[in-house]
Amino acid sequence: MAEKTNVVIAASGHFLPDNIIPNEAFLNNSFYYATGERMTKSNKEIITKFYEITEIEERRYADDTMVASDMGFIAAERALSSSGTDPESLDAIIVAHNFGDVVHRSNRSDMVPSLAARIKLKLGIENPFCVAYDIPFGCPGWLQAMIQGSQMISNGQAKKVMVIGTETLSRVSDPHDIDSMLYSDGAGAVILNGVRASEDENFGVLNYKVRSDTKQHCELLKLDRSYNQDHDPGNIYLKMNGRKLYEYALNNVPNLVMECMEMSGIALKDVKKVLMHQANAKMNKAILLRLFQLYGQDTSDESVMPLTISKLGNNSVATLPILWDLLQNNQMEDTPLVSGDICVISSVGAGMNINALTYRMP
Repeated sequence: MAEKTNVVIAASGHFLPDNIIPNEAFLNNSFYYATGERMTKSNKEIITKFYEITEIEERRYADDTMVASDMGFIAAERALSSSGTDPESLDAIIVAHNFGDVVHRSNRSDMVPSLAARIKLKLGIENPFCVAYDIPFGCPGWLQAMIQGSQMISNGQAKKVMVIGTETLSRVSDPHDIDSMLYSDGAGAVILNGVRASEDENFGVLNYKVRSDTKQHCELLKLDRSYNQDHDPGNIYLKMNGRKLYEYALNNVPNLVMECMEMSGIALKDVKKVLMHQANAKMNKAILLRLFQLYGQDTSDESVMPLTISKLGNNSVATLPILWDLLQNNQMEDTPLVSGDICVISSVGAGMNINALTYRMP
């Protein structure tokens, strides 16, 4: 019988900083509107409303001496250690991020050499054919790196690929913008392996779907000056049109996920978990409901969608690999995926970009 190569997640690891920043830490911030006008509501009111929308209670910030490549290195080491994988056996290291290494008290991006090259160096890998490169693709970057790694293995160009997502969003956020309360730091990593299987054995990565909507939505997320025009006018910070981004995600993510499922021959009843980029709890729940409605159901089953955002905030490309590692290592209330279970993984972010991937546990 003819054989093929299936791509499986063989190992995972993550790193979360020890610094826990509760919502109360923002009580003394001065918040401004995009117009430059100072907000008149009390910070307590602002924070209460923020929690109602996002369900974020706290987030993690990197130690002063640590940068994104340091966190990515630790996550990578943990993935290698958990599986006993020889680092020299890796054929590629793909690192998703958007801002590179940003040192404490700075918002300058340092991307040369690439974070993947820095992490490969830290891992002590001498193999010159372990290709190390970065991918900036907004928050969907890690999942896009997963897709690229899967393609490399499927077409015979690689057997083992390390995929890392790492970010220090806290260092590129405007302290005078309420959206700064969304952002956090962290890193996650997985190792993809190729497994020979018969043509009728469908496990591992099943399919994927990607779209980029730049004509109308390119600048929903961008870098711009602080909302407080007197604050550090020479610098730029991460800015988001939250309302329009919410509408864009709600109108497009469920449809893309459904298309990916249909391409994979999967029905909604077959899906054990829906793993969404942890951007905003309210938005994720609305996306899930819209997905169920596309299948003719009036209500959604929120038990299929584990959430980490309440305690970890939004650390961009790192949310999904961290979620995967926590889930599969029994560090969440949600039960881990077991052999035969099907999950859908999806993300949305700057570009605007959306991607989705279907996966069956081996």
